[in-house]
Amino acid sequence: MKETIVADITKPKSRRCLYHFTRIRNLPAMAHFDTLFSSYMLNPVLPGERRTSALNAIFKEQAITINAHLRIPDSMIDPSTSQEQFRACIDRHVFFWPTLKDCQKMLTTYARREPLEGFAVLEFDASALLLAHYSEVKLSKYDSGSSPRYPKSCSYKKSPEMFLPLNSFKTVKNHLVPTKASEIREVVIEDQVTFISHYLQAVYANHREEIPARWESLVKPLAYLQQENM
Repeated sequence: MKETIVADITKPKSRRCLYHFTRIRNLPAMAHFDTLFSSYMLNPVLPGERRTSALNAIFKEQAITINAHLRIPDSMIDPSTSQEQFRACIDRHVFFWPTLKDCQKMLTTYARREPLEGFAVLEFDASALLLAHYSEVKLSKYDSGSSPRYPKSCSYKKSPEMFLPLNSFKTVKNHLVPTKASEIREVVIEDQVTFISHYLQAVYANHREEIPARWESLVKPLAYLQQENM
């Protein structure tokens, strides 16, 4: 059953990898633990409170930076939840882009927003990672943490219900969740993603000297990722 679902999602050539966007300064901690942690696991203080700027945290003696929350208009939040509840929900997950195109958009946005910051993208084997974390994987039809430029024109509201458990793919059908692979905009995994080196295929980053030694053979210039066909 799970092999069939994962095969369906990763069948298109453009969806055979998952991309995790991060700051290059976070790579040493990621390599040290061989794990990607949700922001809640890294900093469980005051869940649901909005981070208005990036937060520099220390987790088990390792430094890591957690991104800020974008300001989402109240009109984008479903009446069944609150801003605090929705932020607490997204903070319990690790996020991946299922297509290179979406990852490139985020990279471009952050590079423009923080021109002095160094960023990196981790590319994973989608099938292997999804199968290994199957029960914790959820799918989203929308960019859950985004702040739409024209919220009044959006046809959906944000809530925890927008995250569809992977084992419910194609069995739950409504306008809020993806019903086919091409509708999956975001893949999230609850709490943590372990043994990431098993699934890691490439690390796109500049400043090779800042890349952890265990991943040196996987490094490719960030420009290479940016030049790939969108």
